[in-house]
Amino acid sequence: MDSNNATVPDDQPMEEEMYSSWALLIFLTLLMGALWTSYFLQLRKIRAIHETVISIMAGKSHLTDSMVVGIAIKLAPGTIIQDMVKFKEGFFFNLLLPPIILNSGYELKRRNFFLNFGTILIFAMVGTFICAVVTGVLTFIYALINPEGLNISFLDSMIFGSILSATDPVTILAIFNQLHVDPQLFSIISGESLLNDAVAIVLSDTLRQFRGQELHAVNILKGIGLFLGVFWASTLIGILFGVFVALIMKYSQLYRFPNIEACIVLLMAYSSYFFSNAIQMSSIVTLLFTGITLKHYAYDNLSLKSKQATKSMCQISSQLSENFIFIYLGINLFTQDDLDYKPLFILVTFGFICVARYASVAPISTLINAVCRALGKPEQLPKNHQTMLFWAGLRGAVAFALASGITGESAPAMRTTILAVVVLTVLLFGGTTSRMLQILEVKTGVIEPDESGSEDDEEEVDQTGKYNRLNTESAPRPYNENDVSIGSLLSGPIGEPILEDRAPHWFVSFDEKWLKPALTKKHTQRNQSLADYWKEKRRKMEKANRSMLDGIHSLRIDDERNDTMTLNSVKGINRPGINSRGTSSNIVVGSGRMFGRSPSERSSEEI
Repeated sequence: MDSNNATVPDDQPMEEEMYSSWALLIFLTLLMGALWTSYFLQLRKIRAIHETVISIMAGKSHLTDSMVVGIAIKLAPGTIIQDMVKFKEGFFFNLLLPPIILNSGYELKRRNFFLNFGTILIFAMVGTFICAVVTGVLTFIYALINPEGLNISFLDSMIFGSILSATDPVTILAIFNQLHVDPQLFSIISGESLLNDAVAIVLSDTLRQFRGQELHAVNILKGIGLFLGVFWASTLIGILFGVFVALIMKYSQLYRFPNIEACIVLLMAYSSYFFSNAIQMSSIVTLLFTGITLKHYAYDNLSLKSKQATKSMCQISSQLSENFIFIYLGINLFTQDDLDYKPLFILVTFGFICVARYASVAPISTLINAVCRALGKPEQLPKNHQTMLFWAGLRGAVAFALASGITGESAPAMRTTILAVVVLTVLLFGGTTSRMLQILEVKTGVIEPDESGSEDDEEEVDQTGKYNRLNTESAPRPYNENDVSIGSLLSGPIGEPILEDRAPHWFVSFDEKWLKPALTKKHTQRNQSLADYWKEKRRKMEKANRSMLDGIHSLRIDDERNDTMTLNSVKGINRPGINSRGTSSNIVVGSGRMFGRSPSERSSEEI
């Protein structure tokens, strides 16, 4: 074979295998380098830069250690390896994206997601639509000015805008997760990004169907109806797949074979993705809700080993896919054949998406806060949260994958611009997230209640962990030594007052009463409120009080001075905070009652 030949003959499979091995080795080496860098950053607690940023830089590689992998592949003789590392839409959507979506649904904080579902849905649908329209209109105006010889029609401009409306704040969400950022903000940004990708895909596909047709009112209404139908049908398909798997796990004996059990769960989840894609629904929405339903119902039917295996497999495959995608993008900055860099177009497009993001975040946030005030509730999105929502408008691999479907005279320039904008947003917004959190004084260090889905999980927690699951506040109420009582003494490590019971949401009640028993082997009241917990606690306290009273009544007290005894004498308990000022709190016995008093009250009464 001629060494200068740029193609691989069909009769040389061994040589093609050798080149493919080199291509895979390049990817794996960069992937291992990104993970080792991530290990170092986490070990040193350096949060100013994230592993996804490192992955892009590793892919571009001219930015790190003078290694020029992308350029080297481009300048190397022949195009065999270059062709192998090119971005392929099918490879991305069928292999790299599903693990990320499944893990997002499987590990989703369901409580906060559904509590903020209305807000998330508004940002994902209305916000994405606003962003697409603003970006598309500004792009069309720029093309009319034509400073760089671009020829972009109005429909192509709108498709371009819909593609760039797909946000992918992987870097920001990873930093949020490390810092335990305010759960409400985290759930809104993560939920919006998940649904936003699906909305952007459906919107761009819908617009492509109107190529060659006139955009009038009937077609616009038809497009809106098609979009809503696809979204909700995809949601229903995902839920049905999850329910089907839950029933299989409930009525079979797969728990006896954990490896097979875990494999079937994951394969069924991926089947929902490809089934939805095959019938032209939104595979992302389907897989997301399949993951949510699996975790809510099927998870309780799994054996302990399968629970551990499914969680680990989802997390590991998702992390590998995320880093691989960014390396993929970084290398493709130089290895794409039809790259057409328009520097001014790249800069103005970056400005357009910033304007569009602000135009979607600001009015929607104002409207949501106005509704909250009208209902007598606190504002849901303060100014610092709105700014972080704007900052989370990173563009990701979904946008670049959709760009491969752009056609027309200026298609190469548009695809190149989308790729450049993706990299710019990740480097700029993702690299400055930690600093922005400090500047905006966004609450961090908030520990969310555990939502593992089963009380039989293997996780070992200390008393502090148990406290955080029962009481979702980030810090307990300061202890007041004047509130000493038998109830507080016997209430355990929490010592909080019994809260008023609050009626649960109607779907929570329906789920607990009907769906959970029907779909799980061992129905557990996972959504039991703190008030319910304290009702049981109060019953035990009253029983302990009666036992203590019976014991005290059996005593014979002859001296008035013996009418009191210190709390420290009860079961040898010496609780911090009760005697923090060097005083003694006493239990006073009289008239068959028992109650706590502060030292000042006891002294005044004795006088």
